[in-house]
Formats: sequence, C-alpha cells, structure tokens
Amino acid sequence: MEQKMFCYQCQETAGCKGCTMSGVCGKKPDVAAMQDLLVYVTKGISAITTALRQEGKQVSAKINHLITLNLFTTITNANFDKESIESRIRATLTEKEVLLKQVTNLTVLPEAAKWNGSENWEEKARTVGVLSTENEDIRSLRELITYGLKGLSAYSKHANVLLKDNDEVDTFLQKALAATLNDNLSVEDLIALTMETGKYGVSGMAMLDKANTDSYGNPEITKVNIGVRKNPGILVSGHDLRDLEMLLEQTQGTGVDVYTHSEMLPAHYYPAFKKYPNFVGNYGNAWWKQKEEFESFNGPILMTTNCIVPPKDSYKNRLYTTGAAGYPGCTHIPGEIGEQKIFLRLLSMQKNVSLRVKSKPVKSSADLPMHRFWLWQIKL
Repeated sequence: MEQKMFCYQCQETAGCKGCTMSGVCGKKPDVAAMQDLLVYVTKGISAITTALRQEGKQVSAKINHLITLNLFTTITNANFDKESIESRIRATLTEKEVLLKQVTNLTVLPEAAKWNGSENWEEKARTVGVLSTENEDIRSLRELITYGLKGLSAYSKHANVLLKDNDEVDTFLQKALAATLNDNLSVEDLIALTMETGKYGVSGMAMLDKANTDSYGNPEITKVNIGVRKNPGILVSGHDLRDLEMLLEQTQGTGVDVYTHSEMLPAHYYPAFKKYPNFVGNYGNAWWKQKEEFESFNGPILMTTNCIVPPKDSYKNRLYTTGAAGYPGCTHIPGEIGEQKIFLRLLSMQKNVSLRVKSKPVKSSADLPMHRFWLWQIKL
C-alpha cells in the first residue's frame, strides 16, 4: 500500500515504526506534508543565518524568534491547521529572500536556502521529508538532532515570551539545524552534534527556568483544588505561563473562574499566580483524556501549546488556540512576543453560556477520592 506520509517523531507512532497513512495523533497527510516543508524552509533560513554569522553579520531577534516558532509549531499535538502552517512557510520564504541578499558567498548555501517556493508545495514536500535521506544511520541521526532542536525551540519560545533571549542558544539551534542538510557530515560527526544538542538542551532549560522564576517566583509546594465552584469558568491547557497571566489579568472582576488542565497544572506552584482570587484549581487529568473532560467542562477552553487531541464536535466551537497551537475550525487568538493578547472572545462566550462548569468526580493518580493533592517541582 502506498504511503501517504511518514512521521516517527513521537512515542505513539504506529507500530513503533512510523505513521504512514495518518498520524496516531490525528495529523492528516496534507498537514504532515506542510510540516515537512516548514521544517525544510526553516533549515534553509538557518543555513543563511549561520552563513551571515560566519561573515560577521548580525541576525535580528525577529529572525531568531521566527525560526524558533517554526520548529515549535511542528511538534506533536501542537498545530493541525494546514493554513496556519502554510502562512508560516510564506513568512519564512519572504524573510529568507531578504537575508539571502546579505550573504556574500552564496556558494556555501544548500538548495534549501535558495528555494523560493515557486514549485508545487505538495510535490516539493514529498521530496524533502524524513525519507529523503537514504542512508538509515544518517537519517536517524539527522532526525534525532532535529527532534532535540524542536524541544530546544519549545524552551526558547517560552523564555522569549517572557522577554528572555539567549544568542548562544539561538546560534547553536540554527547552526545544528543547517548541519542536517550537510551531506559531508559522517555518522561520527552527527553523533557529536547529537551530544552537543543535548548540552544545549540543558542550557535551554536553564534559560527557561530563569525566565519563569524571574517573572513568577520560585515554585513552592502547593495544595491544588480539584473541585469546582458555581461560577462560570475558563479552562487553560498547554505550557505558556505568559498566556495564563494575561488571561488572569483580563478576567479579574468578571466573575469568571480560571482552571488549569494537564500541562498547565504546574502554574499553581508559582507564587505570582496565587494573588488571583479567580485562579481556583485544576480540572481533569492527563492530556489524553481531553475528549471526555473538555466535553464535560461546559465552558471555553484555551490551548496555549500542545497537547491538542482532535476535538469532538460537541466542544469544538468553544476550543480556542494561541501561539504555536492551532486546529482548523477553532478560533485562534493572535499576538506576537511583547504584545497583549485579547482574550475577550472567551469571556463573552462564557458569559453567554447559561450552564456552569459541571462538577464531576476527579481522582488522583493513586485513584483515591481526594479533593486536594500535593504538587512540587524539582528545580535544576
């Protein structure tokens, strides 16, 4: 049977070998193709920025942030919206064309750096995906590096929105991404680059930890309510603490409560968030129980990053995305780094909902009927 796609970047991949007809995550072949193409053009622009730095020229924070967000957009369960991904490809091609004119020695650049997007995108995507590297050892190492860089991009993006940047991390991320296009690198070279990627992963975590603690204080052992109140509520998932902060600020005095779900649960142990009286607790369990718990929540849901599970029709109209997250048919809340996002749509929807948050029994991981549990973080 002819393969419609190939993706093996997550642990849920079909048969532990790779998704070839449709993603286990819910990603369709056309979306997988555009993600492959986005990674390709991001490698291309990274080759250009690396060449510019070697020539002693500066690369702007705007370009660093573009590259970081591109990679973050392609992580598992983050963005299923083909149009959104295509928009990022167009933006990258535009910036790449400008940067290309600044490079003195064009002969050092790979084809990905010079590709202008004039070919059919679907056909081009079929030639630049994972399987375009024939040697399995080289392919595996290139992909391992790429997936490590995707993780690094996630750390960087969350630090960037808190106005923290690290030029050393950005420089490495782009240099390593460009290196995955270099056919002259041996297995030994790529193993060394893989280890270096891990080293910078730790640097990225340290940058994010500092950004979070400088902004919100040092995490502390915290009791988190897992019950519900009678007020209208908004449910927030994902990892973006800045989005949560903006939402909490905008909901003060409205009578609307804010609950976390899954990935956003750790926000409760940052001291800065404890000043908000409407930040009342956590609703639900792990990300993979979304279809049941988002349906029962009854109010609007904001996904700030992964993990999105393709939504049921019963709640799709009240699922909102922002940042790197996206899903076709769901409203996306825009906003660049440093900008104030406007979450009024969620508020207006909640105020028009006659029903309140539904109380449902939620048990701890030990399956005990508890109303509170302890939460802590081991800091680096």
